[in-house]
Amino acid sequence: MKHYLESGIRELVEQFQANGKPCPSNQTIEERRTGYIGSTVLAGESPTLHSEYLDVMNGIQVKVYKPTSEVNLPITIYFHGGCFISGGIETHETQLRQIALLSNTIVICITYRLAPEHTYPAAHDDVYQAVLGIKEHGHKYGGNTEQIVFIGDSAGGQLALATTLRLKALQDWYPSQQILIYPMLDPKGCSQSYRENGSDYIITANMLLSGFDLYTNRESRITTEPELNLLSSDFSGLPKTTIITAEFDPLRDEGEQLYKLMLSHGVDVYCERYLGVIHGFFQLSGVSGSAKRCITAVSNQIKSSPLIAV
Repeated sequence: MKHYLESGIRELVEQFQANGKPCPSNQTIEERRTGYIGSTVLAGESPTLHSEYLDVMNGIQVKVYKPTSEVNLPITIYFHGGCFISGGIETHETQLRQIALLSNTIVICITYRLAPEHTYPAAHDDVYQAVLGIKEHGHKYGGNTEQIVFIGDSAGGQLALATTLRLKALQDWYPSQQILIYPMLDPKGCSQSYRENGSDYIITANMLLSGFDLYTNRESRITTEPELNLLSSDFSGLPKTTIITAEFDPLRDEGEQLYKLMLSHGVDVYCERYLGVIHGFFQLSGVSGSAKRCITAVSNQIKSSPLIAV
């Protein structure tokens, strides 16, 4: 299968395989976090924006990326990935700047508590509280709080969707649209793509599932907590949703299953599978043409957003 990988991705995968397919789940948490930060050298060019700064929303730290001095800009809230145990502003900064510039929106990245130090529902609660704060106070950044888009990758895709479902249940609004990039949805990894793509393509099945295990902390939670089993959710009434999957990703099938479920529940949903790429490709625009195209497509999608749904 490796011969059908995009060239820049293929080089990374061949190096991984030549090194004996080392699984990050065998590393310490600190090693995993450090390795993720180290991978940002593959992210490509990081543009300069009008302003960037840290803030706190409802006790949760966020970073604001403002592309221009304009006011009343739409707001994009970003939920970063990292298997619930790693990731943050510094692992995603290049993409956050690229999206802010290309979409001309204020991008706000949420810093949530990570496992194993903090287990469910810490991350879910943090992003939810931050979103409520951004909705209430986002105008102070020059943002239009009637135009809010959610984007999440991997574990962040799970958190973005879970937050939209919480808003549906508890508030009178939710985002105008959500963009879920290879979302991490099945805590048991039961799909065919987990079996096909679980060992050969850098981001392994064990790596992904170990993140779920460390975050849930109890086996019983994996089967009983609705927010950890989003494929069993009622998606009716949710906003426009875009799902992005990767051909050689263990998570490919569950993202595409989500598309079918949402479609059956009447959601305006679109799904696109990027061929020849692996999990995490969105952050590899320094070596991946598909990553560059995906960032541009996501940014164009943001620009098409209507006012938020109520």
